[in-house]
Amino acid sequence: MCKVVVAVALCGAGAAHAATPTVVHVGIANASSDVAFFIADKKGYFRAEGIDARFVPFDSGAKMVAPLGAGQLDVAGGSPSAGLYNAVMRGIGIKIVADKGSTPPGYGYQPLLVRKDLVASGRYKTLADLKGMKVAGSATGSASTSTMNEALKKAGLKPGDVERIYLGFPQHVMALENKAVDAALTTEPSATEAVRSGAAVRVMGDDQIYPNHQLAVVLYSNTFIHDHPATAKAFMRAYLRAVRDYNDALKDGKIAGPNADEVIAILTQYTSIKDPSVYRTIVPQGTNPDGKVNIASLENDLAYFRSQGVVKGNVSVAQVVDTSFVDQADAALGPYQPRAK
Repeated sequence: MCKVVVAVALCGAGAAHAATPTVVHVGIANASSDVAFFIADKKGYFRAEGIDARFVPFDSGAKMVAPLGAGQLDVAGGSPSAGLYNAVMRGIGIKIVADKGSTPPGYGYQPLLVRKDLVASGRYKTLADLKGMKVAGSATGSASTSTMNEALKKAGLKPGDVERIYLGFPQHVMALENKAVDAALTTEPSATEAVRSGAAVRVMGDDQIYPNHQLAVVLYSNTFIHDHPATAKAFMRAYLRAVRDYNDALKDGKIAGPNADEVIAILTQYTSIKDPSVYRTIVPQGTNPDGKVNIASLENDLAYFRSQGVVKGNVSVAQVVDTSFVDQADAALGPYQPRAK
């Protein structure tokens, strides 16, 4: 991937009006949790900060780690995965800089789906019935593998009691329809697609399985942080403006707030799903309007990765998290003031 970086002067929130904007390559997962990136692009928040955001799609957040480490991506909306911690141990300076998607009560956006025929036949009744099933996920070592572990623990099962099949989220729908898998942890909007098609039943939200799980994060590459610090700060200001717009669109576990129509229109423009009713139906992710990440959740996931042998060696969450960008953006933007709902 050819990388283009143009220096610009940035002088506070919204003050950059460079003739030639900085190109910033942003890895996305083709999921509804990418929404704040799309809002920032559509509403001109990136442009106001002198940024030309270029979106690069990936099957999963875990697959963004290598391009970030190589400097082919500046920013990624990815997963706090085992690969991230292993990269840091190898001296690759990727940082978690903000919340992108979490699961507060009512916002379980990566639910457990089970094939409809297995539910109808009584083959699946409780989490204990997952034993022996093929369960789709996004990638080995991703944060959702920790979600699966929490689900299995509730049933007295272990990771080895199910067979994991790793596919991109949109492929989960076809795999459920074709009966190639029995169940899936699938993010929105693919989860709602699978239910609406009649292929699967939503049996439990991941907000019930793993409340307040830090499932998706914003990542910065070392090159972006150190070679383009002003642009990195500007990107976060634009991103958090969009996150706050997104929060204004949330109400009662749906995209149903005061500006819901605007946010849904943006989603249908930037994603492959063009039916607005899908986005009115989905369970959206929670995203902290101040960008704060859940450190306790990250530590729990890291402990799970270690228990499975996918992270070895001495690495800590503190080595991977950099809160300075959200701190500076929050100071510039002021406290979040939600719209009346």
